[in-house]
Amino acid sequence: MLIGLQNLILKMIAQGDSLDETLIRLCLEVERLLPSAYASILTVDDSDCLHPAAAPSLPATFAAAFDGLKIGPAVGACGSAAFLQKAVAVLDIEHDPRWVSFPSSDLPMGVRACFSTPISGSKGRVLGTFALYFPECRGPTPLEQSIVEGCIPLAMIALERNDRVLERQRLAFTDVLTGLPNRAKFNEVLSTLHEDGVWSLVLIDLDDLKTVNDTFGHTAGDEAIFMTASRLAAATASHQAFRLGGDEYAVLVDTTDPLTLELVANDILSQVNQPATCDGHLVFLTVTIGMAQCARGVSTSQVRRNADIALYHAKETRRGGHVIFDATIASAMSRRSKAIELVAAALKDNRIEAWYQPIVRLDTEEIVGVEALARLRSPDGTIIPAAQFHEATTDFRVASALTRQMIRQVAADVGQWLRQGIPFQHVGINLSAADLACSDLPDSLLEAFESEGVSPSHAILEVTESVYLGGRDQKVQKRIASLRDAGLKIALDDFGTGFASLTHLLTVPVDVIKIDKSFVDRLGPGDVGRLVVEGLLHIAQGLGVKVVAEGIETKEQAEFLLTQGCRLGQGYHFFKAVSPEAMPQLLMSRGQKDLKMDDLRATLQSLRDSEVNVEGKKRSV
Repeated sequence: MLIGLQNLILKMIAQGDSLDETLIRLCLEVERLLPSAYASILTVDDSDCLHPAAAPSLPATFAAAFDGLKIGPAVGACGSAAFLQKAVAVLDIEHDPRWVSFPSSDLPMGVRACFSTPISGSKGRVLGTFALYFPECRGPTPLEQSIVEGCIPLAMIALERNDRVLERQRLAFTDVLTGLPNRAKFNEVLSTLHEDGVWSLVLIDLDDLKTVNDTFGHTAGDEAIFMTASRLAAATASHQAFRLGGDEYAVLVDTTDPLTLELVANDILSQVNQPATCDGHLVFLTVTIGMAQCARGVSTSQVRRNADIALYHAKETRRGGHVIFDATIASAMSRRSKAIELVAAALKDNRIEAWYQPIVRLDTEEIVGVEALARLRSPDGTIIPAAQFHEATTDFRVASALTRQMIRQVAADVGQWLRQGIPFQHVGINLSAADLACSDLPDSLLEAFESEGVSPSHAILEVTESVYLGGRDQKVQKRIASLRDAGLKIALDDFGTGFASLTHLLTVPVDVIKIDKSFVDRLGPGDVGRLVVEGLLHIAQGLGVKVVAEGIETKEQAEFLLTQGCRLGQGYHFFKAVSPEAMPQLLMSRGQKDLKMDDLRATLQSLRDSEVNVEGKKRSV
């Protein structure tokens, strides 16, 4: 009869039945063989505490009384057996000192004695206890002892198999590098959440991990990932944190209250955004956070997408900070997506054009240069200004392709004008953050200009203040310095609108400062804009930097700027942007005529060299 019981339980273990089902069946089969006994199995955790596992014929309250008790020499029969690691027989529970802490009222009706045997694992650790309870005061019979002895190995096998299963699950759901639950665990937990529940998703992205890997090596990068995870876990101890892989983390929060989410995000930022030593290198860790709340009618997958959108928006607009998803963000992302599609299609069809807005001397109103402005020609011929597709430049791939197209067209236009003998000094070409991240600058620009026989001295590269000052790792400033070393001039565009810091003009100098239109608009009598412009002009003069005032729309603005020492400007008061076809006539009629002879000679020599190179290539072919 014992053999049949053993075969039954071994089969359940082999076919993967749950631990609860297996142990309950074991107890029931023992009770079937021993009608005068009740069987019970308790487990012992790593902290040496007892937990009920199976007691199908005993009241749930009786088994629960042992839950969480620490084993010891006087903790009932089971706690004592586990502690002493040997069988313990309690012949009279009511009067046994090991049961003093258990009131007799807690005992099931009719239970008077207990025989408990420890279940030891293959490595010697006590995994639990197997107990028989009797309705009379007595010890176990030889038959009862033999059946218990035959069941102990079965219980051990079931418990150890369950431990292995749990360990495999733990490893499958644990990120090896950080110890946080991984993406698989995150997906599992997310699938259990109710779509109308009270919870929010917080997505966290570690900034500039690629820079750390490229600069200090992947060991430093791994330490940055680990340090971020440790700080994140500490900041979100009362929530569920996960590492999704790479530089991505997630936290599930049991709230939809915006103020509470703000607190969670601020706690994360305050703890994570700190310097850390990674493989011997000092790294300033920062993260960017996007959050989305569960709401009625919003699916779990949509909450995930909303958090992704918020994170992306935060990385574009509030890097190192946090953003909570709302409808305005979704609308902005939709506009951005449409703008990217619009520009990508125009680039493919060669419908991106360079138009030119003149820059004039304020005293004579002669044209001394132009700024190249991107225009998109729609399939029906309509010209679309850059303001309507500017959001596309936040996509690095589109922004880089747009700039390359502009450079090629500007080089071709300027080359044609110079070959026609048109007086021309310089053209401003706008660069984005994507362009400064590309390794082919300035080579791509120099090659384009060289192919048209145009000296790079005719080019001024315009970089907005936010791009210029936005890189904490100073890569942007270093790239700008390398462009100036290559002989190219740099203009700081939209000056005063970003993270203004005049000390940057000392560490990485520029050749031109372009005062933003928002200051020029405020040049009325008594307006503080006057004081700002006066100060900027004074500082620029001291640094030997030229100044161009943007957005001049009235004669009064132009006259005031001129009295303050500003010599150059652009705006609708003088000219709007014109097509490349209209620009030559404008330059012939309004271009500055008193160009230096050295500049003219250099230009003519450059054109002659270009013609010789072209003729040589034809002969070689």
